[in-house]
Amino acid sequence: MEAAEKEEISVKDEAVDKNIFRDCNRIAFYRRQKQWLSKKSTYQVLLDSVTTVEDSTRFQIINEASKVPLLAEIYGIEGNIFRLKINEESPLKPRYEVPDVLTSKPSTVRLIPCSGDTGSLILADEKGDLRCHITANPFKVDLVSEEEVVMSINSLGQLYFEHLQILHKQRTAKENEEEASVDTSQENQEDLGLWEEKFGKFVDIKANGPSSVGLDFSLHEFEHLYGIPQHAESHRLKNTRDGDAYRLYNLDVYGYQIYDKMGIYGSVPYLLAHKLGRTIGIFWLNASETLVEINTEPAVEYTLTQMGPVAAKQKVRSRTHVHWMSESGIIDVFLLTGPTPSDVFRQYSHLTGTQAMPPLFSLGYHQCRWNYEDEQDVKAVDAGFDEHDIPYDAMWLDIEHTEGKRYFTWDQKRFPNPKKMQELLRSKKRKLVVISDPHIKIDPDYSVYVKAKDQGFFVRNQEGEDFEGVCWPGLSSYLDFTNPKVRGWYSSLFAFPVYQGSTDILFLWNDMNEPSVFRGPEQTMQKNAIHHGNWEHRELHNIYGFYHQMATAEGLIQRSKGKERPFVLTRSFFAGSQKYGAVWTGDNTAEWSYLKISIPMLLTLSITGISFCGADIGGFIGNPETELLVRWYQAGAYQPFFRGHATMNTKRREPWLFGEEYTRLIREAIRERYGLLPYWYSLFYHAHVASQPVMRPLWVEFPNELKTFDMEDEYMLGSALLVHPVTEPKATIVDVFLPGSNEVWYDCKTFACWEGGCTVKIPVALDTIPVFQRGGSVVPIKTTVGKSTGWMTESSYGLRVALSTKGSSVGELYLDDGHSFQYLHQQQFLHRKFSFCSSVLINSSADQRGHYPSKCVVEQILVLGLRKEPSSVITHSSDGKEQPVAFMYCAKTSTLNLKKLSLNIATDWEALIWLAMRQNITTYQSRYDAHGSTDPCGSLLPAAPSVLTASTLQHSLTHTSSHQASST
Repeated sequence: MEAAEKEEISVKDEAVDKNIFRDCNRIAFYRRQKQWLSKKSTYQVLLDSVTTVEDSTRFQIINEASKVPLLAEIYGIEGNIFRLKINEESPLKPRYEVPDVLTSKPSTVRLIPCSGDTGSLILADEKGDLRCHITANPFKVDLVSEEEVVMSINSLGQLYFEHLQILHKQRTAKENEEEASVDTSQENQEDLGLWEEKFGKFVDIKANGPSSVGLDFSLHEFEHLYGIPQHAESHRLKNTRDGDAYRLYNLDVYGYQIYDKMGIYGSVPYLLAHKLGRTIGIFWLNASETLVEINTEPAVEYTLTQMGPVAAKQKVRSRTHVHWMSESGIIDVFLLTGPTPSDVFRQYSHLTGTQAMPPLFSLGYHQCRWNYEDEQDVKAVDAGFDEHDIPYDAMWLDIEHTEGKRYFTWDQKRFPNPKKMQELLRSKKRKLVVISDPHIKIDPDYSVYVKAKDQGFFVRNQEGEDFEGVCWPGLSSYLDFTNPKVRGWYSSLFAFPVYQGSTDILFLWNDMNEPSVFRGPEQTMQKNAIHHGNWEHRELHNIYGFYHQMATAEGLIQRSKGKERPFVLTRSFFAGSQKYGAVWTGDNTAEWSYLKISIPMLLTLSITGISFCGADIGGFIGNPETELLVRWYQAGAYQPFFRGHATMNTKRREPWLFGEEYTRLIREAIRERYGLLPYWYSLFYHAHVASQPVMRPLWVEFPNELKTFDMEDEYMLGSALLVHPVTEPKATIVDVFLPGSNEVWYDCKTFACWEGGCTVKIPVALDTIPVFQRGGSVVPIKTTVGKSTGWMTESSYGLRVALSTKGSSVGELYLDDGHSFQYLHQQQFLHRKFSFCSSVLINSSADQRGHYPSKCVVEQILVLGLRKEPSSVITHSSDGKEQPVAFMYCAKTSTLNLKKLSLNIATDWEALIWLAMRQNITTYQSRYDAHGSTDPCGSLLPAAPSVLTASTLQHSLTHTSSHQASST
């Protein structure tokens, strides 16, 4: 172990030293904006400057003090999105505008100028449902929907824009004295960090002087805000106070503090606001250090006058003010107008992309440690999973697998035969994931370093030399991933002939890419380091890790010649990172509080586009007590990314090391995950094509139920499963809120049925985690669990049908080969729909474009909530074959269990449950009488015959099924 590494580990074993990291009061642009805004200087629109071009409306904004004009542009974007850009009209040089995050140039819609009051301008879309009402003096924008002001911009007058200035060394003493915007005494210049900003022993020299921007947004009648990850904080955003803003600045914070607004590994400058009847979003596209202040003013009633015995009262609506401040760049903000949560999710993904469709193996369990010692250790751990009958899909190797922390190499003593090791894993249908960080060891004998240096591919310092900083290998340089040529070259390193010892089962983990720089300011890169295009690091800090993951994902795709999906986990991220893979919550601690905080952290990531997210099982730092470890496995099994991980100085914690009883509990949790993989995979498909989060806060599914708005200890997986992890030690009872007064919920373990709209007390033992299936849903499962996902490809399916209060259910299954892009290029997929209505379960196509030759069968159907025992059950397939079905009915739990079925998942079929012949005939006769030829479940039926016999009824159902399939 090198000296630098030992030093960093010793530092990291301690609690977070807040002196290493800045709070708001030690951030110069925050202090400047606060001082400036206290002067109440205002901006106004020059209405005679308004022009309309093909895709936007433009006008000048001028400050009453500086008289320097800004250029504002307002765009209408397809899907009920508005975009506001504010930049200097004539900057000394271009200001940084974030590239590559938007999936393409957004499709604009024409905004039509409408007549407004004197001193205002109104812009409306063609429908006229959404309008921007622009007030000239003082400058303000009201976003109006259906005659209601939903959002106001600059209503508090917090627009702030620092103009670029000539280089510090070129300025004369007179110019220094004449700075207009702030007090420029020598003492105050140092305090406000105009040209230099000191923090500890570091001095940040600002060649262009101050360049920060800011703007406020007032959200009318909104009190519940969510988003702006990543923070170890509650799901609902809290009110801030002076010096206590949410900080978006990607930092390596080992053992981060919980319930703290400091920036940690990733930043997504996007938040959502929700109230009864409406959801909106604000996406602030800026990659420099950003601070967000939030202040909610609740609704109040107050007396205006006293008119005799009657007091006249006025109600002031609640509103929440959001103040965005960024160190540099321009103001570029997208306003997502909803109106539903799903609409906002779609609008955001229209801008930044949807979650990448993951390879199926990556939804299984991952086993990681810093570090598995050598090939024998890997072999022994792999065998341990088989010996204890615990499935897993991927073995992970941390930095010690390399030759002296030189990425793309192997330690020849520890891992002399990496291909042989991978072939062992391949024989078990498992994968290997290895780490690759952005720092490159400075070593003239290291080919990656030499080639990068020769081509000028490193970030540079102010003097134009390669930037050098200390990280795991010791003295290192950092690849400039903002340069497309660097990304292209880095991607080429994953080619099999280049990355010696790699195979097609090797996937990647990007760590330390904030970037982490030991001994740097706040343990990251100096802000005045220089990137491609001569942009300072301050402009793009938060997007560095985004580019690292992009290059890695593209490299894995290229090595397969575009055929195979990549898997890349990243620690640092930005808006749009969902396009390239998965994210985790970083260096957490083995304490109950970190298990608990992981839920709101993952919910916040999920609603801001990053569905593939997780937290290290058991806590990365420290040794979890056994109960905590079990509870964490149980929680992690119901969270999108499922990985056990631990730092190097912890005790080994493979699942079988704690005694048979605890091994059994962990085994059960992992096997539960594998049984639900068909449902997980279907959810990720919907995240990929329809932008719907996999893991959802309750308010997303129940947007009109006020009690759900603050809940963060339970959540939905898709629309069908409600999960309430146990996050307290020695718990024996858990209070679970079951939403929806018209809903019914089924305990997934006992099948007990509960009405919605209430809190229930659920007894829990150490083998129990409350999971409920929502009435009206069908959840596909696997009936057998293999050693890994690869062993389960052809195994049978089961369907868990939970009936609604109306006795109906719907669900879906998405299926493809689990690893290639053939689902996209060749439509090699199956998308099936399951619907249960009037005692008939129908399997039909949800998307007839798809075709995939699956031989899998549905082997079991479990119906929950069936109140009467059937007299018989018959299956009817599309080829006309009928089969009676043996079944078991439990009156105590109202469950019907159909076993030993053999119904092909890829073909149309139906299962008819005869409660009693006379009852079924009566039921269907009433359906005909009430609906004519239209089935209440949405099917088309032939006209009712004059005499409804069993045979004609069966013929009708057959006709219904085939008609449904042809018309889907």
